Formats: sequence, C-alpha cells, structure tokens
Amino acid sequence: MARADGRLNFNLLDDDAAPQDECGVFGVWAPGEEVAKLAYYGLYALQHRGQESAGIAASDGSSIRIYKDIGLVSQVFDESTLTALNGHIALGHCRYSTTGGGQWSNGQPTLGETPHGTVALGHNGNLTNSAELYDRLVERNGGVTPSFGELAQGNTTDTALVTALLKDEEGDSLEEQAMALLPTLKGAFCLVFMTENTLYAARDPQGVRPLVLGRLERGWVVASEQSALATVGASVIREIEPGEFIAIDADGVRSQRFAAEKPARCVFEYVYLARPDANINGRSVYESRVEMGRQLAREDTHDAEIVIPVPESGTPAAVGYAEASGLPFAQGFIKNAYVGRTFIQPSQTLRQLGIRLKLNVQEHVVRDKRVVVVDDSIVRGNTQRAIVRMLKEAGAKEVHVKISSPPIKWPCFYGIDFATRAELIANGASMDEIRQAVGADSLSYISEAGMIAATEQPRSTLCTACFSGEYPIELPPSNRRGKLLLEQPELPGMDPSAASACEPGPDAEFDIDDQSLAEATS
Repeated sequence: MARADGRLNFNLLDDDAAPQDECGVFGVWAPGEEVAKLAYYGLYALQHRGQESAGIAASDGSSIRIYKDIGLVSQVFDESTLTALNGHIALGHCRYSTTGGGQWSNGQPTLGETPHGTVALGHNGNLTNSAELYDRLVERNGGVTPSFGELAQGNTTDTALVTALLKDEEGDSLEEQAMALLPTLKGAFCLVFMTENTLYAARDPQGVRPLVLGRLERGWVVASEQSALATVGASVIREIEPGEFIAIDADGVRSQRFAAEKPARCVFEYVYLARPDANINGRSVYESRVEMGRQLAREDTHDAEIVIPVPESGTPAAVGYAEASGLPFAQGFIKNAYVGRTFIQPSQTLRQLGIRLKLNVQEHVVRDKRVVVVDDSIVRGNTQRAIVRMLKEAGAKEVHVKISSPPIKWPCFYGIDFATRAELIANGASMDEIRQAVGADSLSYISEAGMIAATEQPRSTLCTACFSGEYPIELPPSNRRGKLLLEQPELPGMDPSAASACEPGPDAEFDIDDQSLAEATS
C-alpha cells in the first residue's frame, strides 16, 4: 500500500500509525573489547527509537568497516557479521526515517572521506536548514549535484549532507572541521561519528534529543539513552550538554563548546519516546509518566470501577491514575509480545483485524464494568476507536478514555514523524467530536501545565511545539523543509535520477511492523 509521501506501508492499522520514534545512536571507544558486539547490544536497548534499519561501523585503527541493512537489529546482524567488524571503536545506529525515505540507501552510519581520514556518522534528530546546507554544498561543487560520498549514491538524508560538508570544511584536523561546521547546523541533532582512531559526539544547543556519556572499565560509551549504557555494563557519567562537542581517543575525553546552551528539550520524550528507565536532565521518565497519570486523575476522575492501560506506553500513566483516583489497576489487555516485523504480507482479513493481532481483551476483567482506559496520545483516533470497540464488544458497560498528553495539533520538525497537521484529529475537531469519533463515553486529556509539571522541568526549557505550536527553533519556509526535501528534483543542482534511484527494485522484499514497510536486501 503506498502512502501519500510515496513510502510503502503495511501498518496493520495503516491509517493510524503512532508517532514514529526518531533514531538511536551508540558509540564506543574501548581497546581490547569486542566493540561491534557492544554496539549490537547497545542498539538492542535503543530499538524502540527506530525499527526501519540498523548499521554498525568499526575501526581497527587503519580502516573502517561498515555493515547496515533494512530490518531490526536482530535481523540485520549475526555472529559472523559482528566478528568481521573488529577493532577498538564502533558506531551503531538504528533508524526511523524522519529525513529521507525508508529505503536501503538511507541507512546509517554514513561514510565519507575527509582530508583527515574516513568518517562514519550517525544522527538522531532533524536539521531544519537542510536546504540551505545543500545549497552551500552545491556551490562548493561548482553548482552541480555532489559527485562524491553517499549523496551521489542516492542517500537523501541530512546525515549524508553533514558527512559531505565535513569533507571541505576548513580546519587542520577533523575536530577543527567539526567545530567550524557544527555552529552552522540548525534544528535537532545528536551526532555520533568516528574516524579510524577517534570517536566524536555533538548535541544541538537546544538539547532537543537526549545523549549521554558513560564509562566502561576499558573505555567510553556515548548513547541516546542510559538504558544502552546499562545493557553493556557502562556507568553513567553525565549527559552530553546542549552545544557541546566531545572527542574520545587514547588521551581520554576532550570537550569543547561550539554554541551557548539554549535548552528546549522535547517534552514528548517524557511522554512517549524514551524508554521508561531513561533519565533526562535529572528526571526519571517513568516517574514523569506516573505523575502524568496522577495529574490526569486530579484534573478529571470518573465514577468507574477499574483502570486499565493501553500497553505498553500507557502503563505508567495508568498506574498513576489508579493511585490518585483510588480505583483498582487491572490488565484489561494482553499484548502479543511476538507481533513485530515479518516477511509475510497480511491478507485483507488480517488488516481488518488490525490491532487485535497485537492486543486481546481479557473479557472477565472488563465485563459489566465501567472502565477507565489510559493511553499516552491520540494521533488520528483510529487506534482508540478500535480499543473502545473491543472493550465494549467484551462487555464493558462504559469506556472512559484518558490521555496523558494534551491534544497533538502541530507537526514536529525536530525528529518525530507525526502525521501531517491535516491528519491530526485534534486539529479542527472539538473534544466532544473526538469523543464521538472514538466511541468513548467520555474523553479527557491532561492539561499542558499538568504534563509539564510532571516532568519537573521549567516550561522555558522544554519544546512543546506539537501541543502548543510554539517552535523554539526557527523554521524555514514550507518549500524549504520536509521529510523528502532532498528527494525533490527542483532543488538547485539536484539530479532527478537521485531520488528515482532509491526506489525499490522489482525483486525487493518487504517486511511488516507497526511502523513502516521498507525495502530489504540480502
């Protein structure tokens, strides 16, 4: 099934994909360790941040080897692949496409040549000035499409753009080149990159996405979330600060600032994106979600008999709601842990079953009861409609839907692939119209103030754009932004064949999960 943006999609509820996560990045410098395997397990812990493709680059000090493909981490790598990626530095990436389509050519890490060695680069976030950066690259290349690096091979991501720009940046070392380039990047970016002997990391001045530094007995680790550090046995040292650039080699960790800190951390990381065991700016994500549930109950409690979550993302908020309301918590849904990516396309019958392949109602829990069901967000409303229908078919007398975030009314340009604004149910529909659309007996969202209070972060340090429409990082005109920006042939110097070269071939295989369908290669 083709989407309006040209990507292929076989979501089981294909017209109501959840807010898509962005990417996960992991870097390790550890002589004497099996760094590729550390990266593999680190990516496993970050799999929730991107399920389209995965890749690992490793260096033995003289050359960089890289392997990447479409699929989950467990599908892309095996023992023999990881063994071939030997060395003392590794960089891992798991991707959900927020710039450039989901095709194989857009997998990360990207590779590029610089005067100071080969560079492999992984990126979590989304640049807002990609068109401006592309113009600069074309100008450097004599007004034509770059004929080098992955951009010339059909890669249409801002990651490949940054990699290509490093090639001709001024500087007597890669560190100097990076310090010259980083201040020109706008938007949300956590970059982890490496040469043959050094690991680097940088975080945008707003700190939109998380990035942490950890310590191994014989080395150092950087990762999107601390869960990845715990998985590989690294201790947490600190977050990499907004506007900070670090380098790690045999001399240890060196830190420089390329920009002053202007914090605008993504509040949706606390609501949904990060793993519950993450800690962002000193605040537990799990505790934030539980408190959102408590606040939701304080703001609107119904005369119900049980509270159930939509697993897994709604569970912490449901725990908090039950605690504050005094209602008993119950597991009304059982989630099938084995529904994930498969190479078998669903039949029309299975598509119609939709969410029932993932969730089953425990009838004996909900029958003849007034039920509060807690979820983290509503995008188009079709998932909630299916959930309410399932509960009522199982005999629930009443279903009251509680959402632990405010209505999502605005798209994200900083690394989350929401639906377009026109598709967001809260944009243009009243609360009662949304309630009727999902079939609930009542519907309520947490207030923006209540959500923010639960994070224990000052309002001025958070990005709430998807709820408020207030964008902390300036956006370019609409014709100079967008997920498929670098696939538009009308861009200056863009070769129209570059985008078409990325289309799946006739022998491409496809896989299914709740996020996307993308090309797979052997």
